[in-house]
Amino acid sequence: MDKRYEVYALADRHFYETPDRLSAGGPDAAPLYETARREVPEGWSAARVGDWLTLTPLGPDGTPAPGPAQGWKIHASATRRNAEEIAAIVWDYCVPRSIPFKFVPGPHLLHLRNTKYAARDGSGKFVTVYPADEERLHLVLRELGGLLEGFEGPYILTDLRWNDGPLYVRHGAFARMFVVDERGSLVPAVRDGDGRLVPDRRAPSFQVPEWVTLPAFLRPQLAARNTTTVGELPYRIEKALHFSNGGGVYAGTDTRDGRRVVLKEGRPHAGLASDGADAISRLEREKQALERVAGTGVVPEVRDWFTLGDHRFLVMDFLEGRPLNAFFAERHPLLATDPDPGAVAAYSAWAVRIHRAVERAVEAVHARGIVFNDLHVFNIMVAPDEESVYLVDFEAAAPVSEQGRQVVAHPGFFAPPDRRGIDVDRYALACLRLALFLPVTTLFVVDRGKAGHLAEVVKEQFPDVPREFLDEAVAEITRDVAAGTRPPAPPSFVEPGDWPYSRDSMVKAILASATPERDDRLFPGDIAQFSDGGGLGLAHGAAGVLHALAETGAERYEEGERWLLARTAPPPVGTPLGLYDGLAGVAHVLDRLGHRQRALDLVEGILRERWQNLSSDLHGGLAGLGLVLGGLARTTGEAELRERAAEAAHILVRRLAEPRPAKPRPRAGLMRGASGPALFLLRQYEATGEPELLSAARLALRRDLECCAFREDGALEVDEGWRTLPYLGDGSVGLGMVLDDCLTHAEADDADGDGEFERARSGVLTAAGSRFYAQPGLFQGRAGMILHLARTSTPGATAERLARQVSGLGWFAMSYQGQLAFPGHQMMRLSMDLGTGTAGCLLALGAALDPGTTAHLPFLPPLGRPTPRGSAI
Repeated sequence: MDKRYEVYALADRHFYETPDRLSAGGPDAAPLYETARREVPEGWSAARVGDWLTLTPLGPDGTPAPGPAQGWKIHASATRRNAEEIAAIVWDYCVPRSIPFKFVPGPHLLHLRNTKYAARDGSGKFVTVYPADEERLHLVLRELGGLLEGFEGPYILTDLRWNDGPLYVRHGAFARMFVVDERGSLVPAVRDGDGRLVPDRRAPSFQVPEWVTLPAFLRPQLAARNTTTVGELPYRIEKALHFSNGGGVYAGTDTRDGRRVVLKEGRPHAGLASDGADAISRLEREKQALERVAGTGVVPEVRDWFTLGDHRFLVMDFLEGRPLNAFFAERHPLLATDPDPGAVAAYSAWAVRIHRAVERAVEAVHARGIVFNDLHVFNIMVAPDEESVYLVDFEAAAPVSEQGRQVVAHPGFFAPPDRRGIDVDRYALACLRLALFLPVTTLFVVDRGKAGHLAEVVKEQFPDVPREFLDEAVAEITRDVAAGTRPPAPPSFVEPGDWPYSRDSMVKAILASATPERDDRLFPGDIAQFSDGGGLGLAHGAAGVLHALAETGAERYEEGERWLLARTAPPPVGTPLGLYDGLAGVAHVLDRLGHRQRALDLVEGILRERWQNLSSDLHGGLAGLGLVLGGLARTTGEAELRERAAEAAHILVRRLAEPRPAKPRPRAGLMRGASGPALFLLRQYEATGEPELLSAARLALRRDLECCAFREDGALEVDEGWRTLPYLGDGSVGLGMVLDDCLTHAEADDADGDGEFERARSGVLTAAGSRFYAQPGLFQGRAGMILHLARTSTPGATAERLARQVSGLGWFAMSYQGQLAFPGHQMMRLSMDLGTGTAGCLLALGAALDPGTTAHLPFLPPLGRPTPRGSAI
């Protein structure tokens, strides 16, 4: 579970949205600090940038006064209680002295920066002040530090603390600058000692860039920071199990008796829950709850409680076993193409037994007067006997007598606001009944009415599960105890396989969601769209949706095309350059839609950058850019573009000839592995006939195959060391699509004398035939399997396999304004984008069900298409 998504699910009930939208005005806007509502001083400009309010002094000509592009910046942290006062003090100090600054303008946004799973590199930062030089830095620290003496705030992990107050310092960029880093990604930048742009590192620990000298007045602060160590503790910390904004969780040994323990850390004022409790308060709750349920045999026993620095630690017995979620990958029978009925029956019986064991554990906790309040598959430990269970992580627990609501929760088990006290745990237990068979209950945060549909799917796939076991779960999930209200109605939607009605319904949903009045995004999609320069790209932005609409024969959305043209004249600073993440993909789509001059303008801008330093991959690197350059060269006849495409190809050939580093573990797959370069080299070979390019493409494919492993059932998947992936984006199915293309060339087929490529294709076909995938999306879900099965020429790619995946996509079907839509990544909200949402499902279904369409991903045209039996085409 990617915890970043929870923050983006707060501002809108249907779609992922930036949390600052809660304070952007309107009837549901969150309140602002009084300081943020002040009039802008004369000679200053103010602007909202994300969740910051920026104040900048103006020069005589009315433009921002000149200042350094980088240097030592000052951050101030704040708590909920003192933030208003700190903001006013900083404003009153900086404005008369013409010092630029910014601050978080409302309490809700400050809370989100300090929640348990907020980004650790931004944790605690409430105010940023930009001194002009080191002399001014020292002056501001002394003067403003004096004004803020005695104020508390969370520790800012990236910075060095000034004395004992809420001020911190870090060297970094003041102005927005970007550079391609060693991974080939466009990232925020600073200039090094030679004036070169280098990445502005923002790791959650204080670091001084090697070309910068720490000012003498900061050396005592650094020495003080290094005085706190764990050397005096009677525990040997051996492994970090988990980090959050609230602190770490560590496995260790009690050196006094050799017993294994878990140490859980709480940082003051950080890791906030929805009720404002910080990590230390939640750790105190956990200690009190565990002591109250001690001896029940279903929870860890408390061993110690101590303070180190200003951090609090709870020490507990280490429990042998594994979290319940770990059993899905090895036990779940629907991961097979054709599940054995005996395996299905055995799993059903085990899952029902495990659920009963969890119920008994929860009942034992309730009997001691405690509500667990955070029951989910990660907080249930299954003992080595794989039958008995423990409950862990009691920081949200509360006395039954308080009849309180949840303050933290896993989205797939998040109780409605009307559930209080024991009813919170009952709701989670009901969700667990379904999640043990279909772990997609996160859909309930979008629509609890989906429970009935999922129960029917469970009964169909697991016929031995007792009907009452499922019916009781649905009744509990959908009941509404508020007076005068009814349970949510079961959702209704068009079946995905009912083409062309499903196409028309998805198109209506996509267009109904469009917001051409906004300048940060056109279509709602994945949270990545808010960091790619403005929701422009193929994977998660407007270009990808317009591509899917055009490829599946929908009527042109001219207002959307005008939006994309307006947003690229010029594109926002910092927009990535690649095919799926940035401007190259936008150029490709605009060219396909008839806006060639804008496409050429964008490519010209890309070629002015240090594009040769991009990573090799398809998503944001040279492979994707090279495909766009080559495609435009062929359609326009421009020699310069042809030469640059050839240059990109030769760079990739040279990189492939270099030894592959052992660490870090290389990524594999279509988007970020060697399959993307293989695709580009194949297309270049087809354009030029250079044998070297085909040989390099084969080498690239073998590089990715080295990162794959066959499962027991014969499925070939990308092996990441701790999991294997079948998906189109970062898994084996994307590799399989390029293998298909490679084997259309007789020379490549002849070179596969040992049958490696054919065996791999067969294994990929098996990987694309599983009964269950955790998400619907194109890049990381079932829609990617549909696109591959609709396209592949692999023997055994039958119409029945394809029809089964099309039908399975319906498990995720949701309704938006009465039309067919699909949830995005993590499934906490709907998405309309290509990579994770409805547009990607539309493209895949078009490829599978419409015999007249050429629906495909860029530069991967259709090969062959089996027709699902019984489909409405």
